[in-house]
Amino acid sequence: MNPAPPPIGQALPDGFDVQGVFRSLFAAYPDALLVVDTEGRIVLANDGAAQLLGYGVGELVGLGVDALVPDAIRPRHASFRGDYLKSPRPRPMGTQMELVARRRDGTEVMVEIALSPLQQHGLPFVVAAIRGIGAYPRVRQALQRAHYAEQVAQFGRVAVDARDPHQLLEQVPRVAAEALQVESAAVYLLEPNRLDFRVASCHGDFPGEARGDHVPNRPDTLPGFVLAQGRPVRVDDCAAEHRFAVPESHRRAGLASALAVPLSDRGRIVGALSVRAHRPGRFGDDELRFLDALTSLLATSLQRAQTEEALNHSQRLESVGQLTGGIAHDFNNLLTVISGNLQVLEDLPAVAGDPFAQQLVGAASRASRRGAELTGKLLAFSRRQVLQPTALDAGALLQSLADMLRRTLDQRIRIEVDTPPECPPVLADAGQLESALLNIAINARDAMPDGGLLWFACREVPARSPDLPAELAEHDGVSYVAIAVGDNGAGMSDAVKERAFEPFFTTKEAGRGTGLGLSTVYGFAKQSQGALRLDSTLGTGTTITLFLPGEKGAASLDGEADAAVGTVPPGLHVLLVEDDAEVRSVAQRFLAALGCSVTACANGEKALEELGKPGDFDLLLTDIALGTGIRGTELAEQVRQRLPGLPVLLMSGYASALLEAPPGWDLLRKPYTRAELGRAMARVLGAGA
Repeated sequence: MNPAPPPIGQALPDGFDVQGVFRSLFAAYPDALLVVDTEGRIVLANDGAAQLLGYGVGELVGLGVDALVPDAIRPRHASFRGDYLKSPRPRPMGTQMELVARRRDGTEVMVEIALSPLQQHGLPFVVAAIRGIGAYPRVRQALQRAHYAEQVAQFGRVAVDARDPHQLLEQVPRVAAEALQVESAAVYLLEPNRLDFRVASCHGDFPGEARGDHVPNRPDTLPGFVLAQGRPVRVDDCAAEHRFAVPESHRRAGLASALAVPLSDRGRIVGALSVRAHRPGRFGDDELRFLDALTSLLATSLQRAQTEEALNHSQRLESVGQLTGGIAHDFNNLLTVISGNLQVLEDLPAVAGDPFAQQLVGAASRASRRGAELTGKLLAFSRRQVLQPTALDAGALLQSLADMLRRTLDQRIRIEVDTPPECPPVLADAGQLESALLNIAINARDAMPDGGLLWFACREVPARSPDLPAELAEHDGVSYVAIAVGDNGAGMSDAVKERAFEPFFTTKEAGRGTGLGLSTVYGFAKQSQGALRLDSTLGTGTTITLFLPGEKGAASLDGEADAAVGTVPPGLHVLLVEDDAEVRSVAQRFLAALGCSVTACANGEKALEELGKPGDFDLLLTDIALGTGIRGTELAEQVRQRLPGLPVLLMSGYASALLEAPPGWDLLRKPYTRAELGRAMARVLGAGA
């Protein structure tokens, strides 16, 4: 056995095998090492080079290095090599530019290269150390997520422009299979009898299941199992699968793993999207989120097709609205995870000091922003229009509207108007205000199928009046005009009132409403720097009151949105409630970076348990949609009753202009940056101070 090498600077002992040690180091070095002569021929190669480049060690020796350079840049490489040999020097390559090496099978791999000349040691060689950067786990994951986000964004653009959703149905399996680089994909749709699934579209080799074939809706089939479970199903090894029967034809074809996600229509599962691969364990959480986003886009497109005939008068609004309502939450959760992790990744010391890694993170961030821009483009087609507020005589407007409705509504509906002459002008967009009041009046008519009383009223509400909604009472010197529309119809239950302002929620039968009436009224009120109040009792009637700024003093509202906010105090104890584990992890990291201590919960029920334990919280930060449990708004209301001094900040992926935070609550829209989270927290904490 050779003795251990002496410390640097000491003389080597007699009999020490220096050459043997360096041969062992060369062979064992984890990166690829090539020793190249002045003619560009490889004279030595280690096992790392053989593995990276797909050659045997013996095949590399004697090979010209030009064979490892892609054809497109080979002429430039020869010129570069000649210039380098004239003045050889140690040089790292690949940190400021993308380098690729050509493998034996013709594929390419991204690399970093460091050149070390040996001429100063009397040897006519250059050592090239080559590292495949695709092996960096964080970089690989960031690139993969960016790739999936870009594919979703591209498909979303197609979905927005598509006139025929069935074309999208044909494209989804191809998009899924190509993006995931797997062998096959298919969309199953549940037949109206709910006894069978039909293979609506497929891509690749799907043995035994061609387009138009039927699969029984039973728990022992993959789509039937998805329907029975009501959630995505992942199969890591088809050979060991026992939850349902894997067709023998699939086993013979070598399909080893699968992933299937439900396709839903308004909360009801109507099908499934499935992908399969030859490699076991092929699918992870990133692939699951990608398929979820695709199915959301597909589902909303199919919903649009089903409602176009019945809702022809609002075709554009309904089609885009279905896309917006269907994908905004899940898509923005996905974007929050992507952009949040990229922000964290960008700050890591290993990445911050590596320009090439920064370049990769930047590319992934740009893809994430393009995804956010897609959501913004969908929202741009909604009813949020540029308002042109002017001073209006609310009394005259109500009288005119009442006269029109008397000529058009059922004669069994009696209309009354109460407009005192002292009511001041209201500052609002005339057309949008009239449209909002008409929406409310039509809802009132539908609530009185056998006739009844429809009434309109307006009155001045002074600044800081107790009659003002909470979010308006704090505006010093601003008076408002309350415009009320009421009926003595069927009224609303508590469950309906809870969701009355949600986009696309309706209690009317199919074909009689879009579910956007009250949502648009609410959005108009908020955009007009006002508020909306709903009072309703089941069996008694409903009154909806619009609070809009009066002409005098309304200008003082202009600068309030830009008021400076403070900073988040260090050591803040935050109760975080978020049902998506990835989004929750991002929020926790953001809060930690802001100097907060965090107690995280996956649902509202767990949060209420935490609030019941000893210890104080300084802020509740909760998502609105919390899966199957209580909603974030319900949690906030309970917290307001139990701990009235605890500030609350709501989050939502429904970034639509039609969905704002309920009156009195602040809303942070997803995806958000760390800075936006900090500003929102500071604003809420400042308001409660």
